[in-house]
Amino acid sequence: MIRQLLAEDVLPMNLLLLADPSERLVREYTSRGICYLLEKEEKIIGVYVLLPTRPDTVELVNIAVDEDYHGQGWGKQLVMHAIQEAKKQNYRTIEIGTGNSGVTQLALYQKCGFRMVSIDRDFFLRHYDEPIFENGIQVVDMVRLEMDLM
Repeated sequence: MIRQLLAEDVLPMNLLLLADPSERLVREYTSRGICYLLEKEEKIIGVYVLLPTRPDTVELVNIAVDEDYHGQGWGKQLVMHAIQEAKKQNYRTIEIGTGNSGVTQLALYQKCGFRMVSIDRDFFLRHYDEPIFENGIQVVDMVRLEMDLM
């Protein structure tokens, strides 16, 4: 079951930090966005955040699934839920970004209907103090994707 984070819920920082190693940035955008939780047998196993960025546009940020549940389709379920939530909230565009080395994420987002639109060069060098590596490649650039919801 996927549900919105409630006021009495604790922010699942352990999961959020799987997708974004900066606790400072995570706290900043979760305070401005709407956090959704994926629960299985009363355990939170996944999370995502919808962050309004411009009129009619929302960004899907920080999609994370507990490592014990990888490869079981939960990430795709979260992405598809986010798309439906954005439509229900009458957004015209949903955006998403991922690191240049996130080949699994890039494939997933395109399978869900997102299209690549730009590259934010040196994004991770500008916004993170420590280097990030994924799949043996340094994460340097942000690949931006979007989907028209209308």
